[in-house]
Amino acid sequence: MKTKTTAQRLVFCLICVAAYSASAREVVSLDPDWNFFQGDAAGAEKVRFNDAGWEQVDVPHDWCIAGPFDENAPTTGSGGWLPSGIVWYRKALEIPASAKGKSVWVEFDGVMANSDVWLNGKHLGHRPSGYFSFRYDVSKVVKPGANNVLVVRCDTADQPASRWYTGGGIYRHVRLIVADPLHIEPWGAYVTTPVVSTDSAQLHLELSVRNGSKTKKNAVVLWRVLDPDGSEVLSANIAAPLNAGVSQTLKQDLPLEHPSLWSLETPQLYTLISQVLVDGNVVDEVSTPFGVRSAEFRSETGFWLNGENLKIKGVCLHHCAGAVGAAVPLNIWERRLNLLRELGVNAIRTAHNPPAPEFLDLCDRMGFLVMDEFFDCWTEGKNPYDYHLVFEEWAHTDLRDGVLRDRNHPSVILYSVGNEIHDTPHEERAKKILRGLVDVCHAADPSRPVTQALFRPNVSHDYDNGLADMLDVIGTNYRDSELLQAWKDKPGRRIIGTEQGHSRRTWLELRDNPQHAGQFLWTGIDYLGESRSWPLTVFNAGLLDRCGFVMPRGSERQSWWSDKPMVKAFRRIDKTEDTPTDPGYEVLEWKRRQVLFPDWNPYKTDTHDENVEVYSNAEEVELILNGTSLGKKETRADAGALNWSVPYAPGTLESVAYIGGKAVARDVLRTAGEPASVKLVPGRDSIGLGFDDAVTVVVQLLDENGIVVPTADNRVTFSVSGPGKLIAVDSGNVVSTELFQVNERKAYQGQCIAVLRATGAGLIKLTASVDGLTSGTVELAVQ
Repeated sequence: MKTKTTAQRLVFCLICVAAYSASAREVVSLDPDWNFFQGDAAGAEKVRFNDAGWEQVDVPHDWCIAGPFDENAPTTGSGGWLPSGIVWYRKALEIPASAKGKSVWVEFDGVMANSDVWLNGKHLGHRPSGYFSFRYDVSKVVKPGANNVLVVRCDTADQPASRWYTGGGIYRHVRLIVADPLHIEPWGAYVTTPVVSTDSAQLHLELSVRNGSKTKKNAVVLWRVLDPDGSEVLSANIAAPLNAGVSQTLKQDLPLEHPSLWSLETPQLYTLISQVLVDGNVVDEVSTPFGVRSAEFRSETGFWLNGENLKIKGVCLHHCAGAVGAAVPLNIWERRLNLLRELGVNAIRTAHNPPAPEFLDLCDRMGFLVMDEFFDCWTEGKNPYDYHLVFEEWAHTDLRDGVLRDRNHPSVILYSVGNEIHDTPHEERAKKILRGLVDVCHAADPSRPVTQALFRPNVSHDYDNGLADMLDVIGTNYRDSELLQAWKDKPGRRIIGTEQGHSRRTWLELRDNPQHAGQFLWTGIDYLGESRSWPLTVFNAGLLDRCGFVMPRGSERQSWWSDKPMVKAFRRIDKTEDTPTDPGYEVLEWKRRQVLFPDWNPYKTDTHDENVEVYSNAEEVELILNGTSLGKKETRADAGALNWSVPYAPGTLESVAYIGGKAVARDVLRTAGEPASVKLVPGRDSIGLGFDDAVTVVVQLLDENGIVVPTADNRVTFSVSGPGKLIAVDSGNVVSTELFQVNERKAYQGQCIAVLRATGAGLIKLTASVDGLTSGTVELAVQ
């Protein structure tokens, strides 16, 4: 879509921001209506640059995900064989005259990467990392009542720069903030709950306030606490006389009776309203959601939440989400987290960089624990152009910003300052760096412990040279037996598995050792990149594939982690290849070949035996072939699978799980025939307006009896009518190089997905067609 020039859109932008004088602080989205150019453009930072031929886009916008896949891409397989390079964004702003004399910021949640930002031709700054949120004070640059032009340049040309797909561009939200010169500092509100019980809690409040005016102000800070229902339950105020140009942090402790605790089952959220008043008038206000909860790691018994001892059952997740790339609508994350929760997952590690802020908001609301991680390397790089080039200059700034941004989230229970850091063989250098990083975390947020995902710690002697003990909680990747031994070697250590494989042995090392706080599996969901061989585009070791379909290892994990009775059967055709000791560092690439199939359609149809493997968390399981029982087996105390050798016969294979002799769960595999029709299964029956309101529709190719055909790979063509658009299509095929932003996709094992977004009010109709089959349709009401 071609656009008008930046200057021609100024009138529209005036409408968007005309309400600045309506309240003490105004926060205005800058997501819509950017002009975008792929390539370098000399002079594009200048106000009068002619961008008439540029494409119009809204942000969040990941330009790389449009493709194409290319075996010769500079990103290599590490970046998923997808594009990289220099791009530009330009946006028109007209700020009303009422903003004159106020404090004004432009705030970016994430720009990938090496961004430079200009306002009205003035260079505001440069940020190398694409993951950390940042802002620029433009109070002296902005022109109230006049034309303003905001320009962003992103540069991912130098490659390879990452071990996984990063995306590119302004891939997170952007906003403009206008406040009084006397205002609450950015990320200046802070609330902790140092004392918590079911009867009462103590709130510790801090507020950093700055007087940016030219005169002394006799201000008052007012705190108001709203309960989860929105009713005010507490308030307090404190005098805050501030000289011109001075910042001050005000503190207050408040008792809260009979609190509603934030927990995994009931993630109740309070709201802290922080206000700054002068002469009784509110001049600034910030709203901060928070949870009342206690989170503690203990040496002997692991992790405790609100006085309850529980195991952290976590997964590692990168920031991208398959076909939508790095610019992920929140509803996509919500669907993914719900699917993981069904498998028993209760925690997320944000591997290996901070996520979008709304992702943490979602974890707060849904009741997930989070290990908030910040760095994949320090001064020793893993790629020629990764963060190691700027670590010494930027690490403390980025880390401080990351902690200040995330420190009020009840879901965040632990900070990680490094993953598999290659500096650790250099003992003194590594200890100096780690001391600085831990100190930054503790200074910005004393309430949360700090860990690091140690890499081969016995090789670099991290357990015995003092480095590991600089951490509040010792984290280690993969080597759980070594971690447990390190705990035995020195009493008082608190330990957690920061990255683990899917093996049963690793699970038992957590399950059977109370001192082991938890583990984070690599990985929760398949992700683009980290491939060594074309045309493999995906690292496929997830509990879910990138479409959200449950993988066999996900069902196995569900049998270990979920409290809800379940049973699931698979055909096993070969042994599962062992996870390498250090995935990603093996000499020969770990192939991860599929050997388990959730169907009753074996390749051979003559008389033969099938190895049927069943996972369940019940007491016993019965297998039934075409109505004939093949016997019951008790589930194993060592968490091993149940296996039957079954003479193949087409029809129905049923697994029934029992507790106390009562059937509590069933799974049925049916032999499928040839594809006959297309069925669409939407994640919801309605859709909202906005970037985050996207709906995933599952496409199934069925035989005449309504059974998914596991061998079907037909090409599915999509059409949309009404106020909606198709934003992505995908399948679970890890070697497909099909484009995502098109209207067709080949099914894989009988399924694929389409992702829809609304463009206006009304009724959206999606149709999926396959040559020779009955088409499928679904309608979604726009709310």
